[in-house]
Amino acid sequence: MAFIAAVGSTAVFQEIRVSRVTVLSICASAALLLYILEMVRRRRLREEYSILWLFGSALILILSLKQSWLDRLAHAVGIAYPPSFLFLVGILFIILILIHFSIAISKLHQMNKKMAQELAMLKSTLSDRE
Repeated sequence: MAFIAAVGSTAVFQEIRVSRVTVLSICASAALLLYILEMVRRRRLREEYSILWLFGSALILILSLKQSWLDRLAHAVGIAYPPSFLFLVGILFIILILIHFSIAISKLHQMNKKMAQELAMLKSTLSDRE
């Protein structure tokens, strides 16, 4: 795929080659970014959980738009095909999300256990009074 871009005020035209993977990653990350913002706006996703999603989608969007950064980072890690680095970033992002949710579930489990114990004590106190 080829796009024509105006460079500077002199309007020098330059052909830029963009792969389908790059276009797909730009579209997908932009769509995810907008979807997360809409979920926060509708209060279906809490702000504290949206931060990781916004960070991840913004990072992939920036790396998709800045091909030179993507090329340098992929080369530094030893990846020959730079768009594959986007998949690595995505996988690492998913691992971070899973760890974050595991921590949240652990906290909720502890709170649930504590509330069940308090409820049992309250029921015991009530039955003793009767």
